[in-house]
Amino acid sequence: MPTTGTVAGWFNGAPTPGQIGPAIVVGHVDWNGKLGVFFRLKDLKKGDQIYIKRADGRTVTYSVTGTLIVPKLKFPTNVVYGDINFAGLRLITCGGKFDAKLKRHVDNVIVFAKMVK
Repeated sequence: MPTTGTVAGWFNGAPTPGQIGPAIVVGHVDWNGKLGVFFRLKDLKKGDQIYIKRADGRTVTYSVTGTLIVPKLKFPTNVVYGDINFAGLRLITCGGKFDAKLKRHVDNVIVFAKMVK
């Protein structure tokens, strides 16, 4: 997970964006009382475009295929990290109710997308 609220981070244990498989990008929904980079992640809809600029300067375009909001205790590891036969993208952040006692959100918001070019 990124150490600041304004930057999303690629999970380097997964394919690079644009490669076959699920590229994973994570970011905070909020950070120290401020809106995080993925604050509006839950608002993405099927068909919305996502642009990922890679370290090599190439931009990869994805189209949202769906969104899933799940309790953190029921995180769908196989669905998110499992093998796929296309260049996919998973954007992940926290969501749902904030548990003040645990000092964290109780859900995860996961956006699924497929590369279009």
